Amino acid sequence: MAEKKHLLEVNHLKTSFFTDSGEVKAVNDVSYYVDEQEIVAVVGESGCGKSVTQMSVMQLIQSPPGKILGGEAILEGRDILKFRPDSKEMRAVRGEKISMIFQEPMTSLNPVITVGKQLTEVIRTHKKVSKKDAWQMGISALASVGIPEPEARMKNYPFEMSGGMRQRVMIAVAVACNSRLIVADEPTTALDVTTQAQVMELLLDVVDKMKTSLIVVTHNLGLVTRYADRIYVMYAGRIIESGTTEELMTKPCHPYTIGLLSAVPKLDADEQTHLTTIEGAPPDLANLPDVCAFAPRCPYADEECKNSTHPELRLADGHTHFAACHRKIRREET
Repeated sequence: MAEKKHLLEVNHLKTSFFTDSGEVKAVNDVSYYVDEQEIVAVVGESGCGKSVTQMSVMQLIQSPPGKILGGEAILEGRDILKFRPDSKEMRAVRGEKISMIFQEPMTSLNPVITVGKQLTEVIRTHKKVSKKDAWQMGISALASVGIPEPEARMKNYPFEMSGGMRQRVMIAVAVACNSRLIVADEPTTALDVTTQAQVMELLLDVVDKMKTSLIVVTHNLGLVTRYADRIYVMYAGRIIESGTTEELMTKPCHPYTIGLLSAVPKLDADEQTHLTTIEGAPPDLANLPDVCAFAPRCPYADEECKNSTHPELRLADGHTHFAACHRKIRREET
């Protein structure tokens, strides 16, 4: 079997926000990759740097106060972080090479412009087609994501659609532009459970039909374990564990990952069973310690954790499973 090629490879990415409170290290030396036709999940609590990482790769960080301080993002052999954010090259990457589905479509779609006009504008930005052809491509894109009566929907305004339908419109943008990589940032936020499943199945279908790759950014580890090939777990601006979905589900090594998995509600749990929580709160990214940032919340923390420098990612189990922990914790120990 031929080895998959890395479609996107991010190395040592660093992004900070400079505020009155000091430097907020939102992305602190993050490295990851996405293969062709692969589904990758980036998981962690709110504020851990998941979304900022993806926004940095697409150079959508507002400056000031944000600034990409270092790293590279190799897409199809080119470091796209070397392009100016407003350059023709970078604009060609956004939408045509990488499409981003933001977590709240209502803030991404202009409420006073019809869906059709917004879709055709995106299509004509990246494709040399007439308005008429772009309109037809927009109709086809809406139809491909399961929106009924797509011709009529092209004339609708976003506020006339449900949350799930607006999310489908955002996915249709990626379909219309034939993006190589789709980044779905919390794609199921504020959607009911049934619609969440529909959106995820739709994304899976798009990956299969378009032969594209997908990054799912979410705080919901339970949601992506069914869909992702590999998972990166982030905490306090760093990746603290990575591996295949099976590896992280069956042999999680970092106490934070163990805590996230334990917090997922179980369908077969007794009604008297209390939900497991991770005690404490994430650290202040403007005042990060040199030691393990999770140590104050970790039930396994020892003197090494509290006094040694922040642990680096190291091979934990197998050939693809890495964890940044001073101790190799296994689930059976809990």
